[in-house]
Amino acid sequence: MIGIISALREEIVAIVEQASAEAPLHTQEVLGHRLHTGRLAGREVLLAQCGVGKVAAAITATLMAQQVEALIMVGTAGGIGAEVHTGDVVVATELVQHDMDARPLFARWVLPSVGLSHIPTDARLSGVLLDAAAQVVTAPSAQLTGFGITHPRAHAGVVASGDVFMSTSEHSLQLRTDLPTVLAVEMEGAAVAQVCHTAGLPFAVVRTISDRADAAAAVDFPRFLQTVAAPYARDLVTRALPNL
Repeated sequence: MIGIISALREEIVAIVEQASAEAPLHTQEVLGHRLHTGRLAGREVLLAQCGVGKVAAAITATLMAQQVEALIMVGTAGGIGAEVHTGDVVVATELVQHDMDARPLFARWVLPSVGLSHIPTDARLSGVLLDAAAQVVTAPSAQLTGFGITHPRAHAGVVASGDVFMSTSEHSLQLRTDLPTVLAVEMEGAAVAQVCHTAGLPFAVVRTISDRADAAAAVDFPRFLQTVAAPYARDLVTRALPNL
C-alpha cells in the first residue's frame, strides 16, 4: 500500500475524489486523524491530510508509516531557486529543515537524532514522480493561463522546510543565501523525511510552486489551490502509481 499525505485539504481533495470514484473508501480515525484506505490507478492507497507545520506532518507520517510500504507527500511550495517559477513542479532529491539550529552542539541544520542535515528521498520513487511531473506540466491547461503561467517545468532538487510561512523577499533572500541549492520552501516535507528515514521507509516529496515566497505569496492562493495545485497533485499521483 502506498501512502499519500498533504498538509491542506485542498491539496489532496482531488486525489480523494478520484479514489472515491474508483472504489469505496474505508475511513479510520486514529488519534484524531482521518486515514482513508482505497484504490487509485490500480494500487491500494492510504490517504491523509496532516495539517500545517512540521509537528503535524510528523504525527500523521508516523501513523501512516505503520501501514504503508512507501509514502509520498504532495502539495504546494514557494519557489526559491532562480529558475523555479509559479506553476512549476519540484520533486525533492533531499530535504532540509531550514530552521534547525542546535549550535554549538551540532552544526547548523544537522538533526541531532539523525546526524544529517539533508535527508535524501528514495531515488526510484522520485524518478517516477519526476517523469510524471514532466508529463503533467506539458499538458495544455486553460487554468494555467489564468495565472499567467505559459511554460511550466519540472525540476528535481533540494526542498527546505520550516515552521514559518515565507512571505517576504527578505526572508527568501536570506534562505537563498544560507542554502543556495534549495529550489523550494514549504512547512512539512523535511519532517516527513525525518520520520521515514528513521523508520527505513521509502518516501518522496513533490511540490507545485504556488508563488515566489515573497510579499505576493498569499495573493489568490485559494484559487491557485483549487484550479492548479489540486489537479496537478491528482494527475501526478495517478500517472505515477502504476509504475511504483
